[in-house]
Parts: sequence; C-alpha cells; structure tokens
Amino acid sequence: MEIKRVFLIVLDSYGIGHAPDAADFGDEGSNTLATIVRSEKYHTPNMCKMGLFNIDGVEAQPKEADPAGSFGRFTEASKGKDTTIGHWEIAGIISRRPLPVYPNGFPKEVLDEFTKRTGKEVLCNKPYSGTEVIKDYGDEHVKTGKLIVYTSADSVFQIAAHEDVVPLEDLYEYCRIAREILTGEHSVGRVIARPFVGESGNYTRTPHRHDFSLVPPATTMMDILTEKGFDTKGVGKIFDIFAGKNVQTTVSIQNNVDGMDKTMEIQKEDFNGLCFVNLVDFDMLYGHRNDIDGYANAATVFDQQLGEFMQNMRDDDVLMITADHGCDPGFKGTDHSRECVPMLVYGKAVKEGVNLGTRNTFSDMAATVLDMFGICGGTEGESFWKEIKKD
Repeated sequence: MEIKRVFLIVLDSYGIGHAPDAADFGDEGSNTLATIVRSEKYHTPNMCKMGLFNIDGVEAQPKEADPAGSFGRFTEASKGKDTTIGHWEIAGIISRRPLPVYPNGFPKEVLDEFTKRTGKEVLCNKPYSGTEVIKDYGDEHVKTGKLIVYTSADSVFQIAAHEDVVPLEDLYEYCRIAREILTGEHSVGRVIARPFVGESGNYTRTPHRHDFSLVPPATTMMDILTEKGFDTKGVGKIFDIFAGKNVQTTVSIQNNVDGMDKTMEIQKEDFNGLCFVNLVDFDMLYGHRNDIDGYANAATVFDQQLGEFMQNMRDDDVLMITADHGCDPGFKGTDHSRECVPMLVYGKAVKEGVNLGTRNTFSDMAATVLDMFGICGGTEGESFWKEIKKD
C-alpha cells in the first residue's frame, strides 16, 4: 500500500526511562512515564493498545496482549537533551557537539553588544525558572524597562518582558537582534521571547512566546521531502525549532488540546507528505514545574483525543508518536532528563505487535518517514519501515 500521509506527533518530554548515558547528564534514575503512571489522573488506553507498555524496559503497567501497532525504544545519539537537538535528531541530524550552555550567565561581551544594539539594559542573567524569574524581577522590569534575560540548563537565551512595558513586536525584534549576536561559539539553540502580563505579585506568562532557532546545520527530512515534491506541515513549535526551513505551512497552537484539534483539522485535508506536531504542555507546564498529576492528566486528555484521531485515519495514513527527551516531574530539579523515548507506529499499512527493540538514534525516525514515501537515504539513521510494513 502506498503511504500518502504521515502524522508524526512529538509528546514534548514524554521519556520512558533513563538512557544508557544518563549518568553523564546527572539523570540516572529518571523515568517520566513511570512517575506519571503512579498518579490516579493517568489513563491512556489508546497508547497502551498501540504498545506503549510493551516497549523494552517499560514496566509501569501490564503489557498489552494484542498490540494494535508496532513499538520501540529509541536512545539519543546527540550530545544534548534539549528540544532543539532532540527534534533535529528526529528529523535526521545527529549533533555530535553540544550546543553551548551558560550555568553562570552570559559573558559580558555578549550582553554589552545586546545593550548597544537594543538600547536596553538587562536584569538577572543567570539560569532561572521562567515562572520564578518574573516573580523575582518583574517589578524592577516594570519600573525601569530593563529586559529580564535568563537561561536554563538548555542552550537558550530567554528574554522576559511585560506586554504593557515592551510591545510584542519590540520584544520579538530584540530577540532577532540577540539571534544575530549569538553566533559562532555562542550559537545557542534558541532565543526565546517570554512575554508576561499582570500586576505585582500576580504576573503570568502569556501564550505569545516565540522561539528564534538556529537554522539546522545539515539536511533534514523536511528538506528532502520538499525537494521531492511532498508537503511538509508543522503544528505548534515545529516551524520555530527548524527556523522555518522547509516547513511549508505552519499552525500555531494555544495548548495541547488545541494542538490536537488543529491536527485533526489538517487530517481532513487532502495532502501528500508529512504533518509534524509538537505538543509542548507536557514539558512546559508540568515537567518543568514538577507537577506529576498535571502531567498525568495531560496524558489522559491527549489519549482521549488520540482515540478520535485514530478513528478518522485513512487507509494510506501512518501515525507515529514519540518524544524529544524526558522531563521527569518526580525527579530532582526541574530540568530535562536524559531518557529514552517511545516510538509507537499505527495504521492500516503497519504490522501489529512488532517490537523494534532499542534503537541507537532518533534519526531512524527520519529515515523511516522518507522510506515510507519511497525515498532512500539523505539523512542520518536507518529505516525500520521494512520491519513493520505489511506485505
């Protein structure tokens, strides 16, 4: 059967257990899935039926006796555990050198150039929780107009500003300037606009976040699909993560539920190619905030929408579900965790019950997507399409 549409959904941070090299990242013992399964809010019968708990090393719930899809565990080959590197690897790029991080804040020469070009002084300049930084620096920002610049354990340069103090378009322009400055040895993965609103003691972030990413340094599956005449559609952060490169159409989303609603709208369209989806709430709202019940409930709600999506699939559709890293809400700290990620594959053309085992790079996903469309090679990774394709 010829495949016409592939829907690749990334559950941002939905890890399934620490990776073999987790100790190198201080993450040995992390297991996002095992943590959230313990919550009474967790109920994912559709992912269970697809084979989530049949994956090697996943022992949080009983295995499905008759899985409806194929399944596997993937380890990350890249030297990092952030969104950018994870998605790049899913799309076919292995990052053998880590992107720069700034545990002690950004160097003076970077901030001096930023201030010179923007005319704005900065506050903070250290790793910080996004919700805590506006609580601690919001009043001074509102009073002085100085920009709140901070980072995290990831390769990010983040700028927080109150929407009444710094209009959104101005904030985005400051981010573009930072993106131009942050090159060479300071080529952070993302510059992120973090607008907020509210009054002192009650500041809240808005959904107007915008990411300004590095252009991917090598060929992605979207590049090849575009070159071969296929469609590439992005939902959520995908366009931002790849700096828009060969993501032909994009749909912004408000949250996970809206993301799945928008994906199901695209499901009604007649296209030939890839729909690449990122659902960020798992990571942004729950993993980083150590909210186990919130994460578990988000998984439950996603699974309910997943059931509707599966019912509406066409015979020439393939659904793939994975993650880009972990963010165990029950683990120490609030940072991403170096974990293996799931791969669930479902569709009329996909064999049931095939265990793909443990694979050594997320890039096998890119090779497989291309293979589904009859394209061999072009990215890193090896296709597993022949292993799961029905004769």
